[in-house]
Amino acid sequence: MPDSMIPSASAETRRSEPAYLSGFGNEFASEAVPGALPVGQNAPQRPPLGLYAEGVSGTAFTAPRSENRRAWLYRIRPSADHPPFEQIDRGLVRTGPFEEADPTPNRLRWDPPPMPGGPQDFVEGLVTIAGSGSPAEGAGLAAHLYLANRSMTDRAFFDADGELLFVPQEGRLRLVTEMGVLVLEPLEIAVIPRGIRFRVEVPDGQARGYVCENYGALLRLPELGPIGSNGLANPRDFLTPAAAFEDVDRPTQLVQKFQGRLWAATLDHSPLDVVAWHGDYAPYKYDLRRFNTINSVSFDHPDPSIFTVLTSPSDTPGVANADFVIFPPRWQVAEHTFRPPWFHRNVMNELMGLIAGAYDAKAEGFAPGGLSLHNCMAAHGPDLETWRRASSAELKPHKIEDTMAFMFEARRPYLPTRHALETQALQAGYDDAWRGFPKLFPRP
Repeated sequence: MPDSMIPSASAETRRSEPAYLSGFGNEFASEAVPGALPVGQNAPQRPPLGLYAEGVSGTAFTAPRSENRRAWLYRIRPSADHPPFEQIDRGLVRTGPFEEADPTPNRLRWDPPPMPGGPQDFVEGLVTIAGSGSPAEGAGLAAHLYLANRSMTDRAFFDADGELLFVPQEGRLRLVTEMGVLVLEPLEIAVIPRGIRFRVEVPDGQARGYVCENYGALLRLPELGPIGSNGLANPRDFLTPAAAFEDVDRPTQLVQKFQGRLWAATLDHSPLDVVAWHGDYAPYKYDLRRFNTINSVSFDHPDPSIFTVLTSPSDTPGVANADFVIFPPRWQVAEHTFRPPWFHRNVMNELMGLIAGAYDAKAEGFAPGGLSLHNCMAAHGPDLETWRRASSAELKPHKIEDTMAFMFEARRPYLPTRHALETQALQAGYDDAWRGFPKLFPRP
């Protein structure tokens, strides 16, 4: 039986890895106390152990069975037991429609932001960089950075606007959710579904990373098509937490994000009090080092879509609302080929981050913790130094190692926030990366 969750960062450092259930989108059942789950029905007149039954729906009730996501929670108090929410300062958090700054077609790149000088937790250190669409229309996404140097204490959070994809870059996270605990380190990711309550603890004293807030259809594994039945991210490698709970009676602030604003209410107990649950709507994590990379073994550089870990489909077949794509360690063996990503213009919109190492299309300027943005039809590709090296390299088998870049690729153009356009982290000379290419075409 898993230990009850302890709301103390110092206690966490003495704890072992929590228990997990494996599989993507599975119908799970988990109980932290034997006998807490009812048998044969969801809402008995009197649930076991004096608990309250509560349904959580991540999709419309009438969604097709293959798309439907929901869970039943058995908790110490119903989550409806709270006073009115009141609006609080949203800091640098923004939500679509993104209209506070004019759209720009320019290529943009940001340095890694420094850690804060004063103490701040995950909610206080969340900074929106850009986004598209809006939660009201149920489409689009937002890209955030988080900077935290203290754990959330007697405070929990949930997002009513979208699901949250965490991409740590520095420092571990301990995500204490209603349904159990996820311990996350750089090179792992986690998804917290819309509406699920959680607390972020920082075991290493500080943490920095990226968050994709998905307003659209739930993230899922991409179809494999001619790749076949195996490859890319394998379902068995996704981990969902086993049930664990807090039975804590003291004031706890519950913060929610709703239509772009932050709202808070104070409860007289911890809202992370789910003793048992079952369903297929739950948090999960995945180790990017387990991604089974598919690559060219003949010639030419393949499209980055072969590196898709998760996708949020849109109403247009074959066009994603959002894709989460990675560029992991891999062998390069293509013959007669310029091996780095080629020069291109894309109808999709690409926001990239770097978790570790160097990105093979940029020799300089793109640092771990930083970001770049190339919107619809913005011309981009390898910088001058990368082009020079790759154009003259001996094409023997070469392994790209010690790197992990990623992309939040979106259907709609990203609109940067005012903060993103005014911060000192925005690089003024990014266009210089493509200056100085020699003219090699001989005149007739």
